[in-house]
Amino acid sequence: MIRLTAASPICRQCASKILRRPSAIAADPKRYLSGLRGNGTRPLLRPSRTLQNVRHQSAFTPLTPPTPASLGKPTQPKQYRRSRRLLRRLIQLSLLSAAIYGADTQFYDSALTRSFRTFSTGLLIAIDYKLNFRPDPWIGDSVTDLHARSAQRVFNLLHTNGGLYLKIGQAIAMQSAVLPPEFQKMFARMFDDAPQNDWKNAQDVIREDFGGRSVEDVFGVSFTGEPGKGVMERTARASASVAQVHWARLPDGREVAIKIQKREIARQVGWDLWAFRTVSWVYTWWFDLPLYHLVPYVCERLMLETDFQNEARNAGKMRELIQAEPRLRDRVYIPAVYHDLTSKRVMTAEWIEGVRLWDKEALTASWQGGRRQGSPGAGGVLLDAPLMPITPSTSAHPTDEKLKPARDTWRGPDGKGGLGLALKPVMEAMVGLFSAQMFLWGLVHCDPHPGNIFIRRLPSGKSELVLIDHGLYIQMDDKFRHEYALFWRSLMTFDNATIKKITEEWGINAPDIFASATLMRPYQGGDGKTLAEINAMSKLERKQRQFEMQQKMRSGVREILANQDKFPQELIFIGRNLRIVQGNNQFLGSPVNRVKITGTWASRALVDDAFKARGRGGVGFTEQWAEYGRHILFRGVLLGTDFVFWYAKVRQWLGWGKGMDDELEANMRKMAEGMGVELQHGVFEG
Repeated sequence: MIRLTAASPICRQCASKILRRPSAIAADPKRYLSGLRGNGTRPLLRPSRTLQNVRHQSAFTPLTPPTPASLGKPTQPKQYRRSRRLLRRLIQLSLLSAAIYGADTQFYDSALTRSFRTFSTGLLIAIDYKLNFRPDPWIGDSVTDLHARSAQRVFNLLHTNGGLYLKIGQAIAMQSAVLPPEFQKMFARMFDDAPQNDWKNAQDVIREDFGGRSVEDVFGVSFTGEPGKGVMERTARASASVAQVHWARLPDGREVAIKIQKREIARQVGWDLWAFRTVSWVYTWWFDLPLYHLVPYVCERLMLETDFQNEARNAGKMRELIQAEPRLRDRVYIPAVYHDLTSKRVMTAEWIEGVRLWDKEALTASWQGGRRQGSPGAGGVLLDAPLMPITPSTSAHPTDEKLKPARDTWRGPDGKGGLGLALKPVMEAMVGLFSAQMFLWGLVHCDPHPGNIFIRRLPSGKSELVLIDHGLYIQMDDKFRHEYALFWRSLMTFDNATIKKITEEWGINAPDIFASATLMRPYQGGDGKTLAEINAMSKLERKQRQFEMQQKMRSGVREILANQDKFPQELIFIGRNLRIVQGNNQFLGSPVNRVKITGTWASRALVDDAFKARGRGGVGFTEQWAEYGRHILFRGVLLGTDFVFWYAKVRQWLGWGKGMDDELEANMRKMAEGMGVELQHGVFEG
């Protein structure tokens, strides 16, 4: 039905036409509409379906492409300039890093890479301690986990970098008794042999240090068996962090140890020490510990250790001092150094046949070398010529060239014999030697670990101690040497006034802690201020107590190093020497009263100083003999330590203890546990 509304603009005439002819519309709507258009008449009304179609057709607009004018001006394509710039810089940085790494590896022996590794590891450890050194750390269960992580990182760094870093690691290992036990256990492995360089590097060092001359020309050796020439092993007999040692027999029959510095050390040492200084300075500032002022002195000593001419001079001085001291002359031997075959990186010295100090079984096993016979080379006797001619290897690059003749007939047919020596004389000679160095001469060998000590048997059946590796020495001036001897005697007599006076002159505000560290046993004299503060702390929950104890120990370090300008830096290495000697004594079963021997040498040195001063007019006759009288009284006081020694020795024989030094260390360990520190000397057994 078609509806008409008032709003529809339809005239009456059109409406009548539509209504009058419905059949036409129904029969052919399209024709009807076309007819209307042809007549000029607009079909305004149609059936509802037709009207709807017309309405849709009138609303539809055909899709036509836009004209160029309607699009507007064209825009520039997006360039992504920032991303391209970043990518370009990344590529440039990668290429630059690769070039620096290649140059560092080829021309600087990875010095820059090693320094970067040091800084990154140091930063990581510093941040870890800053965040987690607290009773309840964010990472890990306790401070112990923090120490373990840091110890592993430091160990990996030192082992990866090698070279002088291993020497620093060994220094840490020998001082690790005052470090957390996690560090002690980790650094006990720092005495493993370092890998040796190939023969070409050793040749290059010799050629560079001897004006371009070849190895054959410098040492008079031949690698092809030329008659009248000496021989030399191209495979190192020993390899350490800085150098390696080759055996050779010179044309005149002398057998020598040729110590050749590893070629990369010369380039690395400056960078390594610079990195060590920088990290130490950052840690000093970061953790508020007064340690950096000691670093330049330590670096100076380590730098001198890479100068083999300096080592040759030290060995020569020590050889002369021992020959002039009747108490040591027949018990201690220093190998001769051949200066004409020595340079800054090459040192040639007498070859030593002997037993290492750590081979306790070989020291004590029965002697099978014959009556009135000594071990090879004992007493400086020239080694016997080999029975058979030595034939060098035909290979240009031998991997395991062993030419040195074996001299082990003294071990017997079964090879189980030994030097047949008692351990007590061995340790008496060792403690006496290093005591004389500290109190009598002021020239101290600071690396007396078991690897640097050989033992030989003299024809008389007595022991002879041979000391090698004279690179790390300190020189004490007479004033400090005298004060240190007086300090030791005062420790034994509980002369607290003298101890306080000396330590104040050294800038130390915690004399009780320093005295305990010197004796390596708890010192019961003094005011006990620091120990009293530690022991007075409340017994808190374990984590809290451990954290507070270690905080207290850090403040104790500040007290010991209170006045940095006064603190004698030589004490760093002297303490190292004392600790190694104590460890050697413990390893051999504490056969001697180490404290008594050391104290006796200290007191006797004061007497010698008084007699020398009397000769120069420095003191009078009365003071000279008064000093001698004090020495006699002091010897009487030391008898009391013999009771402690023999009491410990009886307990050791009965299986109830291990010896005096072990008993002293046990007491030190109990005291140290209250400070959050665990003592451990396992490092000496490696």
